[in-house]
Amino acid sequence: MGKIFIPTSFNIDLEFESAPFHTRMIAWIIDFVLQIFYIIIAYNVYASAAGNYARNISGYDMWALQLIILLPVFTYHFFCELFWNGQSVGKKLLGIRVVNDNGGKAAPGQYMIRWLLRSSDLSIPIIIIAIVFGWIGALKALWITTLMFVADLVLVAVHKKSKRLGDLAAGTLLIKANPKGNLEDTIFMEVSDSYVPVFPQVMRLSDRDINTIKGILDTGRQTGHIQMVENASVRVKNVLAIQSTMPAFDFLDTLLKDYNYLSTKG
Repeated sequence: MGKIFIPTSFNIDLEFESAPFHTRMIAWIIDFVLQIFYIIIAYNVYASAAGNYARNISGYDMWALQLIILLPVFTYHFFCELFWNGQSVGKKLLGIRVVNDNGGKAAPGQYMIRWLLRSSDLSIPIIIIAIVFGWIGALKALWITTLMFVADLVLVAVHKKSKRLGDLAAGTLLIKANPKGNLEDTIFMEVSDSYVPVFPQVMRLSDRDINTIKGILDTGRQTGHIQMVENASVRVKNVLAIQSTMPAFDFLDTLLKDYNYLSTKG
C-alpha cells in the first residue's frame, strides 16, 4: 500500500495511505451497479410515460425528458463527493475518499474538474444509454473516453500518489478515509467556562496550524511515535517563543485547549 507524506508548517510530514487499486475498483463497481439500478428504474418510468403521453408530448420534449432522467447518472460522483466530504456510496463502503493535495477537504471547483475528467465512469454508461434509448450516435464519442481510460490506468499504476487525469488536473488525491494525521479530524474540545488559558500566544497560529497539531497528536498516540510529537512541540515553542517544561503531549494538548477557549469564549 502506497504511503503519501505531506509536509506541514512545523517541518513534520503527515502520513497518508493512498487508496489501493483494487479498493478503488471495487468502490467503482459498487457505484456503477447503483447507477445501473437507477437506469433500469428510470427507463421503466420513462417507458410508461412515453406510452401514456406519446400523443401529447413532442419529440423534443421526450428528448428533454430523457436527458433529465439521465442527469443523476452523469452527475452522481460530482454531487456525492461535493456533499459527502469526498465520498460516493462505493467510496464510503470501502473506506476511501477524495482530498486535496494538502490532505484537507477539496474545494467544489476541484470536485468539478475531477468529475469532468471521469473517463472510466462515462464509457460504460454511454454504451448502456445508447442501447436502452437508441442513441447509437453517442457511441462515436467512446474513442475519446477509451483513450482517457487507458491513460487513467497507466497513471494510477505509475504515479507515486496514484493520481489519474482528473486528480492531476484538480489537485486531488484518493486516500484511505481514516489516514494517520488526517487534517479533517475535528479540533473541538469541551472546555469549561472557568478554564484559564496558559499560552495565549496560540492565537498567533492559523487554523491549519491547529489542525496540524491535532493530527500530529493523534498520530503520535496511535503509533507511539513520541519523537515526532516532541519535535513538533519544540518547533511550536520556538515559533511562539514559549518557555515551558511541560511534556510534549501535555504541552500540545494545552495549546488545543487554549485555542478552543480563546476562539469561542475568549
